[in-house]
Amino acid sequence: MTGTKRMRLRPVAQGAAVTQLELFFDLVLVFALTKVTDLAADDTSAVNMLRALLVLAVMWWVWIAYSWLGNVVRADEGLARVAMFAAMGAAFIAALTIPEAFQDLPGGWSGPLVFAVAYLVARLVHLAMFWLASAQDRQLRTQVIRWGAGSITIGTALLVVAATTSGAAQIWLWIAAIAGDMVWTLLSGEGWRVNSAKHFSERYGLIVIVALGESIVSIGIGVAALPISWPIAVGSLLGLAISGLLWWAYFDVAALSVEHALAAASGDRQIKIARNCYTYWHFPMIAGVIALSLGLKKVLYYVGDSSHHTLTDALYGIPLFALYGGVVLYLIGLVGFKAYATGEVTVSRVVAIALLAALIPLAAALPALASLAVLCAVLVLLIAWETIRFARPREQIRHAEGHP
Repeated sequence: MTGTKRMRLRPVAQGAAVTQLELFFDLVLVFALTKVTDLAADDTSAVNMLRALLVLAVMWWVWIAYSWLGNVVRADEGLARVAMFAAMGAAFIAALTIPEAFQDLPGGWSGPLVFAVAYLVARLVHLAMFWLASAQDRQLRTQVIRWGAGSITIGTALLVVAATTSGAAQIWLWIAAIAGDMVWTLLSGEGWRVNSAKHFSERYGLIVIVALGESIVSIGIGVAALPISWPIAVGSLLGLAISGLLWWAYFDVAALSVEHALAAASGDRQIKIARNCYTYWHFPMIAGVIALSLGLKKVLYYVGDSSHHTLTDALYGIPLFALYGGVVLYLIGLVGFKAYATGEVTVSRVVAIALLAALIPLAAALPALASLAVLCAVLVLLIAWETIRFARPREQIRHAEGHP
């Protein structure tokens, strides 16, 4: 076998599954999500919550870029394999720098600048690979040129500039970079490719599991240094149940419905479903789970650390909004995700969103463990209602002939 053949890019076949290298790539995002949660937990001020959200958006944009690339060329073959490892290195450096992405720590390199440059490297590797992958596809090549011309100059350049500033100016530059990149991607056209609907939906399903895993990790971290007790056991199980119910809400029917719609669509409509349902509507889901992780971490600390809190202490302020608001944001993302692809708005989830938002003032007056139990109870009722009320269509979607 010649060196040229070994480095050749291999297109993704229809019906292909996620490669092991892509799962390995996801480990970087696992680490990044943990660092984002830590960043938010260290200072629960509104400004720091905004910073955490902005960092999460940047790391999300790195990940989604390679989810699209991995659907066009096999990530584990030829030059794409080398590119994936290079991107992993850049993304890992960016994740390491999350604690000082806005404020440089004494000594060493400039944290904000290292973060921006690492992000730039990951994006340039991605752009170069798409350029090579589109060599024989004029439509895709035109799309890559149009998208890259705006995305690189808006998103990455503004982050580099932001690294040289501080305070409000820095935050506004971050917002402009992320918003500009997202808007440009939305408006730059539908000339992309979805070679395998199965691969694409599986890729995003796995990242939802990664995020939910972070919520479980946060439970453990919150009580890692505390002796086991019944409040910790109950709180941990309630937190695990909430994560499990959110998993159910996504994978039981919604993910399958959208995957079927994506596979059945073609042309611009298929690209719009892939972009809007997965690239965009999944972001509030991921952000919601990270917010939930913060809330769970705080609740477990409240119920486990008797030297600073009692079991009657209420969770309040931003940690409470993160706990309830995270689930609300996740459900909003799920409703939009399914509605765009299928045209169906899941009314029961809209009702649950409204109910959870209305319950926040009540939760603020309850002990932290009770507020967690109320949140879990609402989700139990939602899932039980949907499972019983929509038993027949649920069975048809989950076991439809001709679908995976």
